Amino acid sequence: MSVLPYIITANGFLYNMARIIAGTILDVGAGKLKPMDIPLIIESKDRTMAGKTLPPWGLYLVDVVY
Repeated sequence: MSVLPYIITANGFLYNMARIIAGTILDVGAGKLKPMDIPLIIESKDRTMAGKTLPPWGLYLVDVVY
C-alpha cells in the first residue's frame, strides 16, 4: 500500500479541521463513505456525518503566506 500526502490549502482553519478532513477522506478510501457524500456532509454542517478526527501524528505545517 502506498501512502500519498494530503495537501490542504485554505485561508483559515477551524480547530481540528485538517484532521477531520483527512479522517473523512480515509473513510471514502475505505468505502465507508462515497466521494459524492463530501458536499452533503459540508452542506449539512453536521460534524457527526464526517469521518473520525485523526491523531496529529504525521501532520505538519508546510507554508504560511500572508
